[in-house]
Amino acid sequence: MKEIKRRNTQQRKVILDILRSTDIHPTADWIYERAREVIPNISLGTVYRNLKILKEEGLILELNDGKQSRFDGRIDRHFHFKCAQCNSIYDIETEGIVEMKTDILNKKGYSVETWDVVFTGICPTCSGNQS
Repeated sequence: MKEIKRRNTQQRKVILDILRSTDIHPTADWIYERAREVIPNISLGTVYRNLKILKEEGLILELNDGKQSRFDGRIDRHFHFKCAQCNSIYDIETEGIVEMKTDILNKKGYSVETWDVVFTGICPTCSGNQS
């Protein structure tokens, strides 16, 4: 299968810059509103197409809970926590947990290629337990 070489567009660069500048895991609509501040005539369809391309190229992550997609400009392996009350998504560091678990799976004959962990619950802000 021939690899498609895509040119880097200004729209894609703006969208990637927006994602890399935030840690709130925004929706496409949120990204679209920010992109319009830089490129006033950008369409929502262009944002969706470019998000798909960025995901295919491994430059962003897509988190989909079955209801909506949220996007993450941070592509290193990490966990996520989704608040069931306010719907915010937070990055959670793995701190060696994944490496330990994948070693166990590898020793049992499994070949782990990728993983995704999302914890769901109530965040400290919503529960009133801010540290």
